[in-house]
Amino acid sequence: MSLKRLLAVFMARNREFLRDRAAMGWNLIFPVLIVAGFAFAFSGEPAPLYKVGIYGANAGNGFFATEYVQFIEMPELAPAITKVERHQIDLLLDSAAQRYWINESSPRGYVLEKILQGSSQAGYAKQVVAGRQIRYVDWLIPGVIGMNIMFSALYGVGYVIVRYRKNGVLKRLKATPLSAIEFLTAQVFSRLWLILAVAMVVFFGTNLFVDFAMYGSYLTLFLVFAMGAFCMISMGLVIAARIASEELAEGLLNLISWPMMFLSGVWFSLEGANPLVQEFSKIFPLTHMIGAARSVMFDGAMLSAVMPQLLVLAAMSALFLALGALLFRWE
Repeated sequence: MSLKRLLAVFMARNREFLRDRAAMGWNLIFPVLIVAGFAFAFSGEPAPLYKVGIYGANAGNGFFATEYVQFIEMPELAPAITKVERHQIDLLLDSAAQRYWINESSPRGYVLEKILQGSSQAGYAKQVVAGRQIRYVDWLIPGVIGMNIMFSALYGVGYVIVRYRKNGVLKRLKATPLSAIEFLTAQVFSRLWLILAVAMVVFFGTNLFVDFAMYGSYLTLFLVFAMGAFCMISMGLVIAARIASEELAEGLLNLISWPMMFLSGVWFSLEGANPLVQEFSKIFPLTHMIGAARSVMFDGAMLSAVMPQLLVLAAMSALFLALGALLFRWE
């Protein structure tokens, strides 16, 4: 591998992107408009949806039979208490120990406590926690950045390489000393740093007027987004490996990106959804990236806590890179 040739392709791809003012502007403005719109739309009173966490067995009667309340099973107690602190759930019940947790600054928690006290579970012991509310716009920002990374990676690599092949650019490059691995490596790292630069501008730019909740390490969050972006770029290489039709490439990219966007928790939480849907969503790299990012931001998760998601993304990246390199053709 020649570092000189790799850098030449790397710089050429950077100039091509930076000179495309429309594409660069869209990558910056689109996520900012989404965040600003949701920040305005959800700046008032919280939506009247009650969420109750259940640690242990669900008795199925009394308070547990209350209509219009979503009961969510919590496998671990400590993370569930953190969700009460962050207003992610309105009340937490431990049926085995006969106790419940409530955030006294939560209006929905206050209503649920009154309902609980008037039910057959009135004897539960009260535990009080405190913490800043996680607004919908706070919860949304990792999903918006993840979605922007997904589209930038898939279309910025997959669609562009297909266009190169259709226009004969790859055929000309094949006649040069440039190898396939040098070309693909340059494409990956060129798109990677551009995606991360845009993600940082969007995150810190919108944070100036929204003030996101952030309990974890910015370095860990950056690593999560970097690994997620690398995985998405690798996926784009698989699409671009052989296809010469832009229409077919666009169709395949839409087939991948749209289900991933709706089933990876970008717009709404999958907690309480059908278990089959939750399991199916784990096949998407976007699910692991957004889940890890929210754990860092809202739960203060350290690098060790999100390592399982990072390992999954690394394994997916290795698989996609191997397939992309194996299947790649210049023409």
